[in-house]
Amino acid sequence: MEGGPGGDAFGSIPFLVDSGVNRDHELIVMAQRGTLHSRPSLACPEIDRFNATAVGLRYDAPSTGRLLVRAAQECRDRLTADGVELSAYNTTENAADFADLRRALGIGRWNVYGYSYGTELALTYLRRHPEGIRSVAIDSVVPPQIVSLPWTWDSAREGIGAIFAACAAQPLCRNRYPDLPRTLTEQVRRLEAHPLTVSAQPPGGGSPVRVVLDGGALVNLLVANAVKAVDVPAALDELAHGNPERFARAQAAGATPVIGEVAHGLTQSVACSEWVPGYSEADLLQAGRRAFPGWPDTVLAQAPQLPFEHDVCRAWNVPDRTAVQRVATRSDVPALVVSGTFDAKTGASWGPYTARTLSRSTTVLIPGIGHFVVPQSPCAQSVLASFLARPTAPDTACVAGLEPKPFTITPEPETA
Repeated sequence: MEGGPGGDAFGSIPFLVDSGVNRDHELIVMAQRGTLHSRPSLACPEIDRFNATAVGLRYDAPSTGRLLVRAAQECRDRLTADGVELSAYNTTENAADFADLRRALGIGRWNVYGYSYGTELALTYLRRHPEGIRSVAIDSVVPPQIVSLPWTWDSAREGIGAIFAACAAQPLCRNRYPDLPRTLTEQVRRLEAHPLTVSAQPPGGGSPVRVVLDGGALVNLLVANAVKAVDVPAALDELAHGNPERFARAQAAGATPVIGEVAHGLTQSVACSEWVPGYSEADLLQAGRRAFPGWPDTVLAQAPQLPFEHDVCRAWNVPDRTAVQRVATRSDVPALVVSGTFDAKTGASWGPYTARTLSRSTTVLIPGIGHFVVPQSPCAQSVLASFLARPTAPDTACVAGLEPKPFTITPEPETA
């Protein structure tokens, strides 16, 4: 079950195969309703084109928000004119599709694996359609009863804080980059007050593009793991000494999205019906202030990865579904719960939290790994393989010796 919501499930097949998921099992991958390769597709080229231009705009400026809302409105108008019923694109219906697929394929029992939004989908599927499920593995956990815009700040604080704590635990990193939390706060405040406009080459090559780095953009890049975790202390130190190249190049990557690849229509139909209702813009700001005291309110008012979402949802206009979706899954089906300690999108602590209502669950925390753990961790791959072989007694021995990789150490800048 692919993440997103709105991600291309088929695009993850190489990662799954390289992780050995199909070594001893058949692997069944289905494009979720509305996504690439499904019909109708809820792609929003309008939002893709906005994202391409947004790298050169202030991340959290009201004018940027108005452009995003206009793009979302144009996509909504086009899809509804084509007869798409946007309220039918939700996690309940998505889960029912997988239940139908098992029956259509004539499979008596199968194992379920999902990551990111796919974990919320898997947990919903387990709650509503438990029949035929042998085991469930969830990777980078989104708890249905918790996920909301304020929740994104809790996860951001946990993931970024874990990177900083890991640096502090490595003497070379600690001595070279002391007090990273203070450095980050200083840079967020500085860039928010005085945004940088630079020309940067996208990591994939091509012509340089104009990018703007303000405080919100910096935070969003960290949450998105756009700069590798091992490079984050060096990147922040370089930024503090006038060299924004690592962050600028990461920002430039957004200038060339694959138009139509992400089903932003599914993203918004799920987010606006299941994640946004019930929490005000003031609630979001308050969560940001709790997570990162001293940061500017203009940064904290926007949920990481989902800026201006309250405004977008007013335009998207789908019914509130929180009463049926914000429900904990309680089950005795064997479950494997995997989280990476550096995950700033879905904080690692939400794995054990979710496991509390899964009575036959095994929880694994992989140090030094961010979002979507299994493809990045040979240990997680072996744990998953042993779980699929013996769901009630997986071999987790490899986890005990794991530590985050050494951080990148750059030479001290010369002082005048």
